[in-house]
Amino acid sequence: MSDTPSATAELKLPKDQATEKGLVNVQIDGVWHQFPKGTRMIEACRQAQVIVPHYCYHPKLSSPGNCRMCLVQMGMPPRPTPGQEPQRDENGYEIIGWIPRPVIACANTIGENMGIRTTGELVEKCREGVMEFLLINHPLDCPICDQAGECRLQEQSVQHGRGVSRFVDMKVKKPKNVEIGPRIRLDDERCIMCSRCIRFMDEVAGDPVLGFTQRGAHTTLTVHPDRLLDSNYSLNTADICPVGALTSNDFRFQMRVWFLKETPSIDVNCGTGTNITIWTRENKIHRITPRLNDEVNSAWMPDSHRLNFHYIDGEARLTEPLVKSGSRHLPETWAQALASAAAEIKAIPAAQTAIIASGRMTNEELFLTRALAAEIGTSQLALVPRLAEADALLIAADRNPNTTGAKLVLGVEEPYWKLNSIRDGVRNGSIKSLIVLGDDLITDADFTAEDLGKLDFLLQTSVLANPTAEQAHIVLPSAAFAEKRGSMVNLAGRLQRLNRAVEPQGQAHDDWEILRDLILALSGGKNEVYHIEDVFKALAENVSAFNGLTLSKIGHQGAQIADTGYQIPLLANERARKAAGLING
Repeated sequence: MSDTPSATAELKLPKDQATEKGLVNVQIDGVWHQFPKGTRMIEACRQAQVIVPHYCYHPKLSSPGNCRMCLVQMGMPPRPTPGQEPQRDENGYEIIGWIPRPVIACANTIGENMGIRTTGELVEKCREGVMEFLLINHPLDCPICDQAGECRLQEQSVQHGRGVSRFVDMKVKKPKNVEIGPRIRLDDERCIMCSRCIRFMDEVAGDPVLGFTQRGAHTTLTVHPDRLLDSNYSLNTADICPVGALTSNDFRFQMRVWFLKETPSIDVNCGTGTNITIWTRENKIHRITPRLNDEVNSAWMPDSHRLNFHYIDGEARLTEPLVKSGSRHLPETWAQALASAAAEIKAIPAAQTAIIASGRMTNEELFLTRALAAEIGTSQLALVPRLAEADALLIAADRNPNTTGAKLVLGVEEPYWKLNSIRDGVRNGSIKSLIVLGDDLITDADFTAEDLGKLDFLLQTSVLANPTAEQAHIVLPSAAFAEKRGSMVNLAGRLQRLNRAVEPQGQAHDDWEILRDLILALSGGKNEVYHIEDVFKALAENVSAFNGLTLSKIGHQGAQIADTGYQIPLLANERARKAAGLING
C-alpha cells in the first residue's frame, strides 16, 4: 500500500494554512499576505514592501497618531444576514467591502480578511490635504536648513504635496535657534509636532523633559521649566526628528549630508559594541550616528560615545615613529624603529620581558599579540581593565569593547589578572623590558613615571601622545578605530566587525601590521601575511569559537558566537514593551 497522500485528499487553501500558523490574511493593494495577529497596519505594509508615508510613527516608540500622514483606506467583509453565507472569491477569501473614510495605519492593527489600500483617490487626496496643513506655517528655508538631504517633509512634499500653496495669510512665527541643551538646538518654526522626541525621552531615555505648550497653531515644543535637554541620549532626538527642528550643535552647518560617505562599523567606547554609521568626506569624520541592530543597541546610542571621535585628527595625534634620544623623542623611519625595537627586545632575557595589551584591540590584533609573546618566549601578558559606572541603558560598566574577545583569543578566563604582578615586577626590577600596546599605563593602570623610568626598554604603540609615551624609548603610531578593519566580541558574545572609514593619519600604521612587522623583525622570517583576512583565517583555524567564519561572513549585523549570559538593559526594556503591545519593535 502506498505511503503517499491520497490523491483525493483536499488541498488546503493559503488562507486556511495561515489560520493553522496563527496568522491572519490581509489584502494589501489587491495582493493577499499573511501576518501575525496584532501587527500594526503600517508594519504589515512595510513587510509587504509597500511604503506608507508617515512622520510621528516610529517602530521603537508608541503610536500617538499625531501627524495623520499614514492614512489608508480599510475594508472588511460585510456582515451577512442571518442564514446567509458570506460571499467568497475563487481563492476562498471573503469579498471585501471598502469603508468610505480613511484610517491611520500606525495605530490600527490588522484583522482576518482585512483589506488595505495605500493608493487611490481617497487616500491620495487625504495625504495631499495633510501635507498642505503641515506646510502652512513651515518656513521655506530648505536651502539653509541643516536637515536638507535627509528631511522627510522635503521628500514627501514632492510626492504628496500640491506643488503650489493656497495659504495667503501670515505664517505663525515660533522660536528659532534655541539652545535647549548642551549638545542640541531647537528651531521650533520647523517642528511638525510629531512628538517623536517627547516619546523617546519619556519611553526610552527615561527623562521626560520635553513637552508641548500652547494649543492650535501656536503649539510649541519646549523643555520643562528649570530643566535642559541634557540627557546623555539627547542627540537621538535629532536622529529621529523627521524635519530640521532638532539639530546637533556638533554637526550643525558643518557639511551637507549628500557629500558624505557612510561606513557601517561599531562603537569602541564600551563593551556593548553599539552599531554605528561613520559619515566621512576627504578623510575626515564629520559625524557618527547609531545603526539599527535589534541584538545590540536597537536604534540608539549615547551622546558621549557618538561624539568621541574628534581626537582622531586632533593635536595630540601621533603621526610618525619616535625614538628617544636623551630627553627628547626624534622622528625615525618605520624600518629603523622596528629594527631598533627588535634589537632591544632580544637583548633582554624573555623572563624579564612583559607585554601589556589593550581590551580595545581587535581579535586579530590580540591573536598577533599572542604570537608576539610566543616569539619572545614570555608568559607575562595582561590587559588593562577599564571600569566605570553603567547607565542601565546602553553604556556597560566594562569600558573595554573587546574583553570577551580577549578571553576567547588568549584562552584565559581573566585577561587582567597578571597586570598586578607585571606592575610589581617593574617596581622591583624583575621586569626590565615592557611592550605596551594601545593603553596609557600612567593614566589607566596605576603605573607612575618613576615606575616606567626603571625599565631598560619601554615600547609603546599608541594613537595619541600620552604620559606613557613620554617615558617610552620607542613610540609607534597606530590606527584609530575608524581607520582599521577587524572584529570584536561584545559582552553579550556577539562577534562584530569594524570597518575602515578613513585612512590612518600621517605615517600611522594599522595595529595588526605593526605587530606582524615586529614579529618578523624578531624572527627574521619572511612576510606571508598581507591582508587582515589572512590574520582572521589563522585565528579561525586556531580558536574554536571562530571556526568556519571569515570577516565577510560576520556581516554588518554580526554573528553570535558565545553565550555569556550578559543582558543589555535597553534591549530588555524594549522587548518587555514589545511583548506588552506598546511598540512594534
